[in-house]
Amino acid sequence: MTDDDDDSDDDARSLQSAPGAGVSNKRLCNPSSDNPQMSSLLFATMTLMLAITTSRVRVSMAFASRSTFTQTMHHRLPAATTSIRSYRSTSLSMKLQTAIVGLPNVGKSTLFNALTETQGAEAANYPFCTIEPNTGIVEVPDPRLDVLVKINESVKAVPTTLEFVDVAGLVKGASDGEGLGNKFLATIRQCDAIVHVVRCFEDENVIHVDGSVNPVRDAELINLELALADLAQVEKRMERVKKERKADSKEGQALEKVAAVLNNNRPARDAELDEEEELAIKSLGLLTRKKMIYAANVADVHLASGNELSNQLHEHAKKEGASMVLVSAQVESELIDLDPADRADFLDSLGVSVDDCGLRRVIREAYNILNLQTYFTSGPTETRAWTIGRGWKAPQAAGVIHGDFERGFIKAETISYQDLVDCGSEAECKKQGKLRLEGKEYVVQEGDVILFRFNV
Repeated sequence: MTDDDDDSDDDARSLQSAPGAGVSNKRLCNPSSDNPQMSSLLFATMTLMLAITTSRVRVSMAFASRSTFTQTMHHRLPAATTSIRSYRSTSLSMKLQTAIVGLPNVGKSTLFNALTETQGAEAANYPFCTIEPNTGIVEVPDPRLDVLVKINESVKAVPTTLEFVDVAGLVKGASDGEGLGNKFLATIRQCDAIVHVVRCFEDENVIHVDGSVNPVRDAELINLELALADLAQVEKRMERVKKERKADSKEGQALEKVAAVLNNNRPARDAELDEEEELAIKSLGLLTRKKMIYAANVADVHLASGNELSNQLHEHAKKEGASMVLVSAQVESELIDLDPADRADFLDSLGVSVDDCGLRRVIREAYNILNLQTYFTSGPTETRAWTIGRGWKAPQAAGVIHGDFERGFIKAETISYQDLVDCGSEAECKKQGKLRLEGKEYVVQEGDVILFRFNV
């Protein structure tokens, strides 16, 4: 008899000794019961109770054994990775979203399709071909994964990801609800950063909503609409705070600072807020407080070095303290169907490498402005990249894998990526004293290769 059978017998004995159980058991075992429908119902109920109780026992046993299991983990990834991944937490990894915004018909959906390597978003030569937002998961390219796979002879590599949202096009007056303004703005508020796609190519066959191509004008138009929407929201909230006599609160102070910069034609991100003030207005999801990347959408021949239009946008971005990347959304989306070698050859003909194509520039810069970094777990089963915030301590980083790793954190066996590459193996790192035991106060560094020790 198995342990599970013993548990089931104990559960049955408990049911038989429970008040009122005698009648139910008699009917359950007696086919001639005068109420067969009740008998069937009771039988189903008792079977369900037994199953639930037995499942609880199994889950308890599984969790009880996991702490012992992690004490005997080898390499930098447990052999039973799948069992741990099934309990994976949903902390920072990764609910952060980056919105792709811009005027209608500038290449937002085309860029989204290229990033996600799908045709999930409709891209057409007319305004508002996107109405509902499209969401896609994008792998973050990292050549270090392949290096670690070779060192540890891993069966597979698992990259980290980012989430992008293709949002409906914005027009003048969106802050007052024009076009799809209200829906557009609500979607952006839920995101954490913005990729602002701006048209920087001339093509008479592609409609421009304002009749001409002017990247600085287009960028300012959208930024103005975002700022007006923020100002309306801030002023509305300020009135409520004053009515509640909380003007001197952290929220009231933060609102005053933000309103001042918005009224001075500057984005809300320019307001200098302390940590408490930042937290006090976080729920507003202010649009111009989000970090922004400009994506200058150019023709393929200008992907390597840009053109006069993208240079104008670059100067504008610098004045705002924002970054800009060059993309060629149309051609890069068409390259999706090519095999990797042909794709590399075509990009090489344009003067860019695969690692420096527009798509990867967008992904890397989005990762950067979201203040993210990567650490690795690596062993024979798999090499995996994990995303955390910069400045996170070891227990927080462990919690991205599973909450138990954070709650029961003991130590983090840590090797820097470069040390592992230089030494060639974990064993050699140990010999050379490159493997470190880090505690709860250790701030995880970019590229650390970590094995967590925990006990719950």
